[in-house]
Amino acid sequence: MSTARATVAIDDPRIRVTTWTFDQAGDATGPHRHEYDYVVIPVTGGTFTVTDADGSTRQMTQRAGSPYQGAAGTDHDVASSSDATAIFVEVELKG
Repeated sequence: MSTARATVAIDDPRIRVTTWTFDQAGDATGPHRHEYDYVVIPVTGGTFTVTDADGSTRQMTQRAGSPYQGAAGTDHDVASSSDATAIFVEVELKG
């Protein structure tokens, strides 16, 4: 499994904006815990396998331009299940 690319565009006291790029199926963020509430804005859309801290997995489909929110304390790994490149922007709300 290879690592998805994270490109941080903004990181200040209020927000962090990261673009995540998954070039191929199997690319993953790696296990992580969200420190802040966050919003994800899918750029391309795609299908992902989400592995929660307890080891349970679920499939998630992102649709380009359809944002969704997540909560601080979320603990998971996100891996692309898409054959094509998948990209989303994550905006973390620090304060």
